[in-house]
Amino acid sequence: MKVLADRIVTLGFGKYVRADNIVALVPIEEERGSGRRTLVYVDGLPEPLVAGRTEGTILRDMVGAESGAAELLRELQLQIGQVRPLLKSSIRSEAGLDLDELSRRITDLTGEQASPQMF
Repeated sequence: MKVLADRIVTLGFGKYVRADNIVALVPIEEERGSGRRTLVYVDGLPEPLVAGRTEGTILRDMVGAESGAAELLRELQLQIGQVRPLLKSSIRSEAGLDLDELSRRITDLTGEQASPQMF
């Protein structure tokens, strides 16, 4: 995941931080409750901020929805690489779904080369 540099992340209760200044997210386990979900360590601040949002929610805001989509595409590409050529051919013939073309399109979108095929 890549943190989006110019993104402002809300921590809840009127607190906002630039995503690229967040150094660590630590879930609060003791005395956790409304308004106390996560400790957010911010570059340049001596003490962590207390956030009213969970670490997962803050992290998703830091990297954006685009990151989750890219991860899904990479996982799909890995799985496509595990499909045997004969089955790929059968899927293409029967369903009109070209897995190799999908893999090429994923490479174009993510800018990453496809993983080596297993077969």
